[in-house]
Amino acid sequence: MDFSLQMNIRFAHDQTHGHIHESAPCRLCGSTVNTSFVDLGMSPLCESFLASDQLDRMEPYYPLRVMVCGKCFLVQLKEYVSPHDIFHEYAYFSSYSTSWVSHAKRYVEMITQRLKLGPQSLAVELASNDGYLLQHFLPLGVPVLGIEPAANVAEVAIAKGIDTRVAFFGTALANTLVAEGKRADLIAGNNVLAQVPDLNDFVAGMKTLLAQEGVITLEFPHVLRLMEENQFDTIYHEHFSYFSLLTIAHMAERHGLKIIDVEELPTHGGSLRVYLAHKASVREPTGAVGALLAREEQAGFNRLEGYAGFQEQVRQTKHKLLAFLTQVKAEGKRICGYGAPGKGNTLLNYCGIGPDFLDFTVDRNPYKHGRFTPGMHIPIYPVEAIDAARPDYILILPWNLKAEIVNQMRHVAEWGGKFIIPVPEVSVLDPKDFIS
Repeated sequence: MDFSLQMNIRFAHDQTHGHIHESAPCRLCGSTVNTSFVDLGMSPLCESFLASDQLDRMEPYYPLRVMVCGKCFLVQLKEYVSPHDIFHEYAYFSSYSTSWVSHAKRYVEMITQRLKLGPQSLAVELASNDGYLLQHFLPLGVPVLGIEPAANVAEVAIAKGIDTRVAFFGTALANTLVAEGKRADLIAGNNVLAQVPDLNDFVAGMKTLLAQEGVITLEFPHVLRLMEENQFDTIYHEHFSYFSLLTIAHMAERHGLKIIDVEELPTHGGSLRVYLAHKASVREPTGAVGALLAREEQAGFNRLEGYAGFQEQVRQTKHKLLAFLTQVKAEGKRICGYGAPGKGNTLLNYCGIGPDFLDFTVDRNPYKHGRFTPGMHIPIYPVEAIDAARPDYILILPWNLKAEIVNQMRHVAEWGGKFIIPVPEVSVLDPKDFIS
């Protein structure tokens, strides 16, 4: 074989298998990052739902190639798109998930008691969305402040009587708030840390705003669970970073903070709730912190080899899901989707699942009705469309809410309808057999 042809084939193979990457500085520690974690190909922005008149226009696609830092072990995606582009008008409203609002209410009641918050306290939520969490502080008499960059979402919170600033959080806003005489006894950040490209500015801002004995709680999907359960669909452009507790420890140390507690939660397929305080705080770490750090080290999260092998797991998950869907369609069965979440769009685009597989999908959020999913252009209808179509199978795209969805949709058993769960491996759930 001609040598130049051999080299071209080898180059194409390396690109396909994720060996050639442009190195970049780590978002947290600044070290050069050139180790691949997983490559999901090219994908559109997962929340860029299209109106019918946009379907014939060119759609922007960006690489979904995730890297891991060899020093602080932050799993990260390059900033291909700025947060301003993503969150200027945002399609995600937290209150459309009943279980998520209940989760927030339980948290508010717990943290109010734990920190003894009252009328003299201030609870601040970063990325406060539509007030789904802060609303629960109001009847408890705890003053609140929401910070939310998406104006269309913040409007809903403001209408509920929740003091909300439409802004991105960082050191500049923190300094402004401190100058106004504000100090936070609690700073809450649920599923926001992953969406911040400038981590150091964000964490420095939290430290500035935090009262001397205040507490920060951050919730985010745990990279350990992401790997163990093939949760590759939780990777999308809006999520710049993916965290272990080891990485959070690096982050805290860098900013004069310390981890004082950690809880493992079932939300979003398995999340951590990390409690942080000033390094000089009298609050001491619980035993849970050291125990989880030890588990992560045992899993190899303190060395690059621990992150290898995820790419092949993801490929196998894709192959099995497509094989199942192809078989079902060959039998003449009808399939529709339930939900149009960000994770669903990563799954649909990586696997190439379009209207040839799913007739449509449904969502409880009216903002999405009449629109189409990014990339695959699957139409999105109200939930009632399932009753009208009576499909044989319903692919649950927000699989982390499968219990809530199956309970809501139990009646599909009347016509023999079944649910498909795509992650961690494709499985079929008959609502007749399901006990929540």
